[in-house]
Amino acid sequence: MDQTSTENHTPEEERSAAQPSARRTAIVVGGSSGIGRETALRLLSRGYRVYNISRTPFQGQRVKTVTADAAREGEIERAIRSVGEEAAAIDLLVYSAGFSMAAPLEYAKSGDYRYLFEVNYFGAVEALRAAAPFLKRRGGRAILVGSLGGEVPIPYDSFYSSSKAALSMLAREADLELRPLGVRVLALLPGGTATDFTYARRIYGEEESKSYSPSVKRASAALANMEQGGMEPSLVAEAILKLAERRRPPQVSSVGGKNNFLRYCSRMLPERVTDWLVRRRFNQK
Repeated sequence: MDQTSTENHTPEEERSAAQPSARRTAIVVGGSSGIGRETALRLLSRGYRVYNISRTPFQGQRVKTVTADAAREGEIERAIRSVGEEAAAIDLLVYSAGFSMAAPLEYAKSGDYRYLFEVNYFGAVEALRAAAPFLKRRGGRAILVGSLGGEVPIPYDSFYSSSKAALSMLAREADLELRPLGVRVLALLPGGTATDFTYARRIYGEEESKSYSPSVKRASAALANMEQGGMEPSLVAEAILKLAERRRPPQVSSVGGKNNFLRYCSRMLPERVTDWLVRRRFNQK
């Protein structure tokens, strides 16, 4: 944590660095499982009043679930506004909803990739728009859970990677607009994380993938192994809490030394070298 003297900090930075009180309110979109659930549990331990917004309820009495589907226009907005009005203000918004699909670009169904963008990107847009008036009341923060896949390509996961790249830019753009009003908007990029997200991925089979099928199978198997052998969701949740409380947080950051190194390399190496390494890692020709 930055140990710089508080004389140079803005009032918003001082408020964000303060110890959360029992009255602070956090919303986790997609908090019923995986990274979102771990985040909700840690927010509870820090004294936040926590709301989960998802299609399925949070298993536990201390987190209140407001049912909404990120893919349905208006549902996330209505859910967040109802929480904001009930709590009077929102101190932290975490957007952790996500959907992934392994499919060849040529044969991907528009219903699938449009659904993916509704959940991964447009749901986040709705959440930020709805939360902004309540975040401004106490200088709150919004953290969008992106992916290292938004900076390093993943074979046959092109729509997911594209949506996460868009999410990072959304955080940067929103931070430019809301920071003068006391609100920070940040993006956190986990790498492979061992959650049930792996098993919920929509993987195109032989009939749907056609000639690409062997490559899709190899890529999706390598990705599954990477995720299930990756970091625990609790580590990502801890990183989210640090961003929520850090005085001067980066606009976009990754989690863990290995992922920080991979992100650095992807920026420093020529794209042709990065793409060659990706093809090898995912068993592509």
